[in-house]
Amino acid sequence: MKPIFFLPSLLLVCTALAACGGGGGGSTPATTTGASTPSAANAPPASASSAASSPSSTTVPQSNTPNVQPIVVTAAPRLTRNMLTTSVTVCQPGTDNCTTIDHIQVDTGSHGLRILASAMPASLVLAAVASGPGVSGECAVFGGGYAWGAVRSADVRMAGQLAASIPIQLIADPSVPTVPADCAGSGPSMLTLDTLRANGILGVGVFAADCGGACVNTALPRWYYRCDAGGACSPATQALAQQVVNPVSRFPLDNNGVVIDLPAIPDSGALTVSGSMIFGIDTQANNTLGSAGVLKGNQQTGYVTTTSGGQTSTQSYLDTGSNGLFYRDTQLPQCGYWYCPSSTQAASATITGTNGASNAVTFSIGNSRVLFASSNNAFDSLAGMASSGFGWGLPFFFGRRVYTAIASRATSAGPGPYYAF
Repeated sequence: MKPIFFLPSLLLVCTALAACGGGGGGSTPATTTGASTPSAANAPPASASSAASSPSSTTVPQSNTPNVQPIVVTAAPRLTRNMLTTSVTVCQPGTDNCTTIDHIQVDTGSHGLRILASAMPASLVLAAVASGPGVSGECAVFGGGYAWGAVRSADVRMAGQLAASIPIQLIADPSVPTVPADCAGSGPSMLTLDTLRANGILGVGVFAADCGGACVNTALPRWYYRCDAGGACSPATQALAQQVVNPVSRFPLDNNGVVIDLPAIPDSGALTVSGSMIFGIDTQANNTLGSAGVLKGNQQTGYVTTTSGGQTSTQSYLDTGSNGLFYRDTQLPQCGYWYCPSSTQAASATITGTNGASNAVTFSIGNSRVLFASSNNAFDSLAGMASSGFGWGLPFFFGRRVYTAIASRATSAGPGPYYAF
């Protein structure tokens, strides 16, 4: 597991594996595949469910509204449920040689853009980020496994915004074909559409860089590597400017966070859900905080505290990259990694920030077997087991406007990291 220097994108074997689907019907828990966050020690391994399939034919249109990016939950490979996706335009820096890639998972639990090399057209060549005399490689470890690839420079465009010449990770980049042993030993590989369950991950969490100052002076294992021409890679330090970066933090405007706005859905689920990812917090009329309660996160990890059922977890996070709510409840029956009460159960919790502010939350726990047996792709009552921590995955976001503020960036409620809803 990577040291926790920033919020982990823990999709209890959800995000990194593209939203966890799980339980019956071939669905597996998907832990946030979001790259750049430490993997969750309590994340169950994603099981190999049904045969791989390509992403759904449902595509996310390009936005015509500045700072508003469409997002959607729809069918995903391997019967994965609760996979929130969008499209991202990637270009050679400073040129109009661009491609728009759909089915990119939106992950508020990780930091940085990661795209499968197989999803990139051969005509779009991105320069490698150097590491000494070689090229920079990165191992991104998630709750569901690891993504290995080269670090390359690209312009990233969304909703009229440009993150110019930023480092991104190209997963399974053929220029770095050999996965370092310590990276490969961190869990299942997520190097293909079949195992990642998306064409990439857009990490828009509470930090700007994926490793930050921890990697600048120390070569940490399972982070950044220097790869020579022969393909051999060894751990290396990585300057902050060369680390895979949250694209929103590099926008010229609306760069202090994001708002995820998704409609409420029935506990029985919905076939498709469309919403918006709005860039910026209190920078435009459409992203004002209003009366949202602000919960500050830990400055190093982004964690907040959740108290529920008499238990308190100081390792709690809000993560669209996890496809369920993940916490420990010994009173609920389990079907595999998922809870499956005979009838939908109502529960409550209190989420508290490091600033002492608290927000009360009510939520539902459905029968995972019943949910997975339906044809729906989005559920607000899907919950699974975690040995520790409390992960507020995508079900939490339905019916709420949830703000994720980037660390050290100014907002009307003070600097991030924080969540608000």
